[in-house]
Amino acid sequence: MVKFSKELEAQLIPEWKDAFVNYWQLKKHIKKIKLARNKRPTQLNHGFGRSIVDPIRFIAMKLLSTKLFFSSNNNTNTDDDETVKVRSKSTEDASDHEVEFYQTELLQLFSEEDEVRVFFERLDEELNKVNQFYKTKESEFLERGEALNDQLQTLMDLKQILDGNRRWKPNILPRSSSSSRRNSSFSEISDEIIAAFERNGVKFMNSPAAAAAGGGAKRKKVEKRKAAMRIDIPATTPTSAISAVTSMLWEDLISNSTKQDSTAGHSINRKKIQCAEKMIRTAFVELYRGLGLLKTYSSLNMVAFTKILKKFDKVSKQQASARYLKAVKRSHFISSDKVVRLMDEVESIFTQHFANNDRKRAMKFLRPQQHKDSHLVTFFSGLFTGCFVSLFGIYIILAHLCGIFSATTGTAYMETVYPVFSVFALLSLHMFLYGCNMMMWKNTRINYNFIFEFAPNTALKYRDAFLICTTLMTCIVGALLIHLLLTAAAISPSHVDTIPGFLLLIFIALLICPFDIFYRPTRYCFLRIMRNIICSPLYKVLMVDFFMADQLTSQIPLLRHLESTACYFLAESFKTRQYTCKNGSLYRQFAYVISFSPYYWRAMQCARRWFDELDPNHLANMGKYVSAMVAAGARLTYATQSNSLWFGVVLVTSIVATVYQLYWDFVKDWGLLNPNSKNPWLRDDLMLKNKSFYYISIALNVVLRVAWIESITRFRINQVQTHLLDFFLASLEVIRRGHWNFYRLENEHLNNAGKFRAVKTVPLPFREMDSD
Repeated sequence: MVKFSKELEAQLIPEWKDAFVNYWQLKKHIKKIKLARNKRPTQLNHGFGRSIVDPIRFIAMKLLSTKLFFSSNNNTNTDDDETVKVRSKSTEDASDHEVEFYQTELLQLFSEEDEVRVFFERLDEELNKVNQFYKTKESEFLERGEALNDQLQTLMDLKQILDGNRRWKPNILPRSSSSSRRNSSFSEISDEIIAAFERNGVKFMNSPAAAAAGGGAKRKKVEKRKAAMRIDIPATTPTSAISAVTSMLWEDLISNSTKQDSTAGHSINRKKIQCAEKMIRTAFVELYRGLGLLKTYSSLNMVAFTKILKKFDKVSKQQASARYLKAVKRSHFISSDKVVRLMDEVESIFTQHFANNDRKRAMKFLRPQQHKDSHLVTFFSGLFTGCFVSLFGIYIILAHLCGIFSATTGTAYMETVYPVFSVFALLSLHMFLYGCNMMMWKNTRINYNFIFEFAPNTALKYRDAFLICTTLMTCIVGALLIHLLLTAAAISPSHVDTIPGFLLLIFIALLICPFDIFYRPTRYCFLRIMRNIICSPLYKVLMVDFFMADQLTSQIPLLRHLESTACYFLAESFKTRQYTCKNGSLYRQFAYVISFSPYYWRAMQCARRWFDELDPNHLANMGKYVSAMVAAGARLTYATQSNSLWFGVVLVTSIVATVYQLYWDFVKDWGLLNPNSKNPWLRDDLMLKNKSFYYISIALNVVLRVAWIESITRFRINQVQTHLLDFFLASLEVIRRGHWNFYRLENEHLNNAGKFRAVKTVPLPFREMDSD
């Protein structure tokens, strides 16, 4: 049977962990009570340690089950079935708002040193903490529900006008009286929309705006209500980014670019309304998810209180749990049914307005089912791992016998075959490390799917990442072995050397394959992220976008190998095995573009984030990538112009870039090196229990960051060893990035959990101008 402490740790919401009952601390208090009670009989048997207050303590424990007090607000209730009393106090920011807090009415019966008193004081603190957090989150979700109610009403009004159907009556969430007063003007706003349509050539029969034009007093009233709303569609695409510069006034929503063409105006307006509808639908999904989490929070805390009080009864030989639990059940986080009612209402509204009254379809959006882990994935991962190890061992033996890696016969092989296969090897290594990251994030309860905003029903799992990695490596080593055997059999080189090219084409075809095979959601998500990275200034930057862009900065050798491969096959060098691409000036110039591109994309992302958020830290982060770009350019130039001047330039620029990067890694990305932390030079909150891992990781990151020193010392003997050493250094950089990923997301999770953000806040499209 699994202990409840482990079960609670597995089920609690990671972002709200600090708001849950501290079950583990309460267990420590019970252990102290048990130890104190075990010592007391020993003292009495030896005739010393007897206290005059022992009889009082004995009576107090008996009274624990009978003498009980309860009061609500300032009224005293002499109900003998309660063990706690409820008082109220004013909050600091609102003196007219009363907040209930619970306090056990047994404190005067125990001395200050008594462990039972300490236990109940701690229990009261936990109960108050849970109640206040629940009230706060409940209030947030209720306010969000009212806001969505307003947004849905506005959306339906607009769709009613565009469809020409004015008989529709929306079924929306119940709202408070203040919300009703705000929404009483929606029909009046609709009149203004109709009037704006009519000014642009769209006529409505019996429209209120036309009637308003007949009377002077009513016309003045219409003018007072003019243009009170605007629509905000996030600039997430190049088109929306350009249109965001233009006016977003309400009149622009329904007016035509040319007054003579009303059809074009309808097309633009309907597209905007479709975007607004998608935003509202996503907001409803997130609201429902948040309500479900709050419901889980309530039930888990109730079980925790029940379990801990039963443990207290077992240790103290008293029956206090039943009476204390009555007060817990009357507390707000258990007695309130607002969350359950709101969940039912959201289900009804979503089914009606976003699922065409199909409840089953609505539940697929509101409660997406995660795919269960398949045993076949684990089986094939192990199978392909064994195949890869066996084939790789055979390849190494045959390559040694054929003299592939010798200085005399291996140069042509390393120039033609090595670049293609090293691309797949580095990619597979990165995928393997990403699988390790996901496994560690899952074990440490880091909600990486929420941080990356991945769909829970299609998100990649670490077993899937291992399967992709092992499958790819098995295919690569198999192709290497076939290429080696055909070469040894004296087959024409023009035919044999096309094997790497065919392998690359197959991989590209599989990546863009439209059929739902081999993780299509993951493949298309990858392509979409790559599009966003390449067009960085034009797309809104999300967490997953700049995280992937950081991965690309560690895969510059892979991009350089792709350049070599493209040059080799496009120039048809495989027919003659005369690899002359590297001698061309265009190739050398394009090498600068390849080396700069990842840093440039990342710098543009920082610039876009600064533009959106106006945070100067993004400009400082952009400076880090600019310095890395300068250092990379200096090293490329030094590779062709080996003199003391460029050696000095490379040394200075690389040191500056490395120090910049190390500071940003440790302080900004990892949140470490805090001198005031309770964990020396780390941070206050750590996901790993062993602190030594963090110190080792700091040292390892420093060592791997200075691997560029080898590029200027040029410790090479021949061309074959040069390629092998370059591949080894590229692999170290990929390993450093995989190591960096865990701590980067750990810090992101802790910052997110510190603000108790467990659901995504979706921006709402419709906004009143007065609220700006």
